[in-house]
Amino acid sequence: MAELHAPKASAPIDEPAEAALPEKGHDQSYFRMIVKRFVRHKMAVAGLVVLFLLALVAIFAPWIVPQSPYDVTDSFSAPPSSDHLLGTDQVGRDVLSRLVYAARVSLMVGIGTVLIYVAIGTVLGAVSAYFGGWIDMLFMRVTDVFMSFPSLMVMLVTVSVLGPSLTNVILILGFLGWPSVARLVRGSVLSLKQMDYVKASVVLGLSTPRILFGHILPNALAPILVHATFGMAGAIVTEAALSFLGLGVQPPTASWGNMLTDAQSLTVLTSQPWLWVPPGVMIVLAVLSINFIGDGLRDAMDPKSLS
Repeated sequence: MAELHAPKASAPIDEPAEAALPEKGHDQSYFRMIVKRFVRHKMAVAGLVVLFLLALVAIFAPWIVPQSPYDVTDSFSAPPSSDHLLGTDQVGRDVLSRLVYAARVSLMVGIGTVLIYVAIGTVLGAVSAYFGGWIDMLFMRVTDVFMSFPSLMVMLVTVSVLGPSLTNVILILGFLGWPSVARLVRGSVLSLKQMDYVKASVVLGLSTPRILFGHILPNALAPILVHATFGMAGAIVTEAALSFLGLGVQPPTASWGNMLTDAQSLTVLTSQPWLWVPPGVMIVLAVLSINFIGDGLRDAMDPKSLS
């Protein structure tokens, strides 16, 4: 009968699973808090909607445009009409079709450039801050050298040597934009590596790559994302400027920048606004939308802001 009153042993297997639940719930609540803060920023939400629409237009461009952007017609510099909603350019190509296809170029430049220089800057900045010593001094002096050059002049010279093309523009902007990211990441990692959880990871014997890329960098992600957002807008503007000067994307490939090239003529500026107003408006819309998204992300991820 004594066996009937023996206390039941609790199953220790469930304890690790129960202990992991609060951490998962904390991550989900933090993400929901960021989304809640971002949604409060009305201009950021509007910018996200505009950027999403631009992405859809770029992806489904072949099914949206009325005709190929490379087709040449006998209507030269024709004003907007039922056949050509935004008119035609000086060689008879449909402006609306070229405007839609140019969105692909701008988004490719923005995303490609940011991916390149964020990857380079993040790795160099994180390694420099974590190891310190002569590695930090070497990386930071190289960063200072890159930041000492006038970026626009270097871009113009490099494009002139390598040749103007979409790929070269993305590579040049990507390899020249990493110093600012490296300094930003270095400052964040210098602060984070003094935290107790990093010191505990070192004591537990975790490998350096796991500590650096698995524990430190995820906590430095917020400023990197904000910087990348603004960098995307800057890359779009820079590509448009290079294409306007004839050193970016080359015709017949459509780019908002090379579509503005015709605006150098006084006749076009005064009597043919359909050739330069649409690409100018698209550049402004894209850049403003991305900047608003960056503002929203910065406010949403700011730990000092109210929940």
